[in-house]
Amino acid sequence: MAPEPATGRRPSRNGFSPARFGAVLVKEFVQMRRDRLTLAMMIAVPIMQLLLFGFAINSDPRHLPTLVEINDQGPVSRAFLAALETSGYFDVQGRVAGASAAERALRRGEATFVVVVPDGFERALVRGERPAILLAADAGDPAATGGATAALSGIVARVLETSLTGPLSHLRPPEAAFSVVVQRHYNPAGVTSFNIVPGLLAVILSMTMVMITAIAIVREAERGTMETLIATPVRPAEVMLGKILPYVLVGYVQTAVFLTLALLGFQVPFAGSAVAFLLGLNLFIVVNLSLGFLFSTVARSQMQAMQMSFFYMLPSILLSGFMFPFAGMPGWAQVLGSAVPTTHFIRILRGVMLKGAGLGDILDELGALAAILAVVAGLAMARYRQTLD
Repeated sequence: MAPEPATGRRPSRNGFSPARFGAVLVKEFVQMRRDRLTLAMMIAVPIMQLLLFGFAINSDPRHLPTLVEINDQGPVSRAFLAALETSGYFDVQGRVAGASAAERALRRGEATFVVVVPDGFERALVRGERPAILLAADAGDPAATGGATAALSGIVARVLETSLTGPLSHLRPPEAAFSVVVQRHYNPAGVTSFNIVPGLLAVILSMTMVMITAIAIVREAERGTMETLIATPVRPAEVMLGKILPYVLVGYVQTAVFLTLALLGFQVPFAGSAVAFLLGLNLFIVVNLSLGFLFSTVARSQMQAMQMSFFYMLPSILLSGFMFPFAGMPGWAQVLGSAVPTTHFIRILRGVMLKGAGLGDILDELGALAAILAVVAGLAMARYRQTLD
């Protein structure tokens, strides 16, 4: 072994070397620049959280869709309806005829409130009989209607102050000349679990179906088994169906366990059609599995597949109406939320379980899920064809 030169010393491996530190630092920045998907996630997730929590989330929703049934035209009833809109909580969108039409509008989600002015209201008011106006509310989501119903006392007070003048001034408080009776439908006791538990099934299925499918397919690509599959004459649609259908059974198991706990543990009602529930469930599972397949065609590693799944879960939870009232979001957030499959499945679940909805009541939501499925499946198959090339 040659002796060390007398004029030099070997560099120490024990001390801190700025040169070695700089080399590792540069290497990490280069690796970060190459992993563009992870870098995009690091930047996009905080921006999305800021925008959603800052602009889209509103725990005190305004301009809730309201229908009216006016059986007695008069100055006080007209003043009351005008005061409803002026308050900002109610957005009167039209009239409805009869109790059955009002019930159908609430069940389908076309209206959050239905205001009923009874026949002979003005005559009873003048006689001092203290008539009542009925306000039917969709209480399936107590947070969405709580602020509006709490504002009713102030609305009535303003109407009494501005309308009961001159000969009618004796009808002013201390005893109100008329009252508003709030009739809460579907969840009259305001039980929070009745609203949260059905939505939780949609969130759990969305999270597991997307992530499991994406990670499982990317894992095959990392292990090299996907190359063997690509070498076979299997078509993209056949690969897609063969990959996602086994996980449909996993979704069935999750749903069975969840429904058992919801019905027995939390006493959540199931008042609607089982056929409507099963159609919505199958369509929602397939949509999420297709999303997982699409993510797998973009991700290059299991970590990236997991990152994309978490990125998708953020709007699924915040924009779907699961945690915050959908009606309280601004228009642009509602448009984005309508493109999320979880939004429509939550409406199906709450409609079937709480409102007793049938197949005809959820056709719009089923159509939206089918449209999303067509778009996602088309993109997934197009991406997979590029992988074959």
